[in-house]
Amino acid sequence: MKKYLLLFIIAVFVMSCSKKVEVKGKITGGTPLERIEFVEASGVATLPLINIGVDKDGNFSGSFEAPKNGMYVINYAGKQNLIYLKGGQSVNISGNGATFPMEYVITGDAKKNNDFFIAAQKYLTNYAQTVNINVLMTKDEKSFLEGIKKVGADINKNIEENVKKFNPDNEIVNWKKNDISSTLLSIMTQYEMRQKQMSGNPSFKVSKAFTDYENTLQVNKDEMVKENPMYRTYVLTKMSPDFQKYAEANSKGKTDVTTSELFSQYLKTKKDLSQTTKDYLLAFVMAQSDIHPGTPAAVSDKIKKIIDTDIKDATIKSDLVKIQLAVNGLKVGEAAPDASLVKQDGKAYKLSENKGKPYMLVFYASWNPYIGEATVPVLKEMVNFYKSKMNFVFVNLDDTKDQFTKTSNALLKGIQGVNVYGEKGLDSDIAKKFGVYGFKLPCFVIVDKDGKIASRSFVNLGEQELVTILDKQTGLSAPKIDPAMQMQQQGLNIDPSAQAPQEPAGPQQVQTK
Repeated sequence: MKKYLLLFIIAVFVMSCSKKVEVKGKITGGTPLERIEFVEASGVATLPLINIGVDKDGNFSGSFEAPKNGMYVINYAGKQNLIYLKGGQSVNISGNGATFPMEYVITGDAKKNNDFFIAAQKYLTNYAQTVNINVLMTKDEKSFLEGIKKVGADINKNIEENVKKFNPDNEIVNWKKNDISSTLLSIMTQYEMRQKQMSGNPSFKVSKAFTDYENTLQVNKDEMVKENPMYRTYVLTKMSPDFQKYAEANSKGKTDVTTSELFSQYLKTKKDLSQTTKDYLLAFVMAQSDIHPGTPAAVSDKIKKIIDTDIKDATIKSDLVKIQLAVNGLKVGEAAPDASLVKQDGKAYKLSENKGKPYMLVFYASWNPYIGEATVPVLKEMVNFYKSKMNFVFVNLDDTKDQFTKTSNALLKGIQGVNVYGEKGLDSDIAKKFGVYGFKLPCFVIVDKDGKIASRSFVNLGEQELVTILDKQTGLSAPKIDPAMQMQQQGLNIDPSAQAPQEPAGPQQVQTK
């Protein structure tokens, strides 16, 4: 009996410590051409944690490691919403294809927390119709403070009512209260900026009563900066005027200084900020200012150095590295990593088999519309032109090997190259090593004859930079492409920061003049 009791205790302990979230459900009217993604709402790397396929009947299932208990964004068919998840949970989500995930029903472990969250959001939607913020912003400071305090009191009263009704975990209750505080702080900042502008006095300051109320809204600053992007925006906005002065004074005569460098140096002068706050704010600024597609290698190297030396939190450090890889690809000149790949006949394939000849990796999946509509016609012409001097490796990232076989036979028939499959699709070894996510598909990477990365990650075969690199690697000279014929990735956003949740608001960029 003691043995079984011990096993039970161990099992409960393992479940409580697990970060894995099991998700399944059904979207009535769902389509296999759309995918479901989960993104950590409060994280620095707003990259998908999982990309789940939907079958012809709208069913889906999958599991992923939740970095922490908290809010996650569900993306589906260009729409998104928030959901509160905890590690170790089994969650069942259902909805209608026309409105999911803006509207959803949850059963299972996550029900009570999300019932509380949905009720709170509905109240806010209705309450917003009764408050005219624009009119409130025109009031004198005393009247404005009375109004904003009433807003806070009304919303927090509703939160307490919903706590009694749904009995949610303390974590989500505290999150919701901090979320409201962050919203109120943002409104107060807008009011302060407006008043300063209207006064015409550069030295304008709000009253002590104003700042006292601000302070009551942010008692636990570290907790708020960790979990709420809107609060980070508020902090950045408050320090922006001071940073602008610092940037102007410390960038004179420098033409290659980045915003991230200046902001990193500036934070070292702020003794009143915790290291946690500094890490999150610096990461926010780096992701918004200096990590973008086409970022020069010299700038990327500077950012990597700042990440290594100035970011102390290991998770934030790791997330920033993932963002750089997802946005820019592997560093040009590095050895291309080998990965586990299989051909249609089941035989293993290694990228190193191409050594001695340059090659282009083409990552794709059947559910991405761009591959069939725009990529294949351009790809055919490209392969036909360069095939005598280089190889082409088509890497399929569908969910199953069977789907890979069907897709490669249908889409790439007659195009010279090697067709291979990354087992587990977007969760495959090769997708992780090359930083490939659903929002980047299809994408292209060139590797030189020595097996070294020769290009950043591209999403458009018509980019002149890509053609220039192909010419250099092959010694050929491609004819000029009519811009009107270039593949345009309309609607495709490869900046991970754009995956940030709509609620709460995303980060505000700190700029130098």
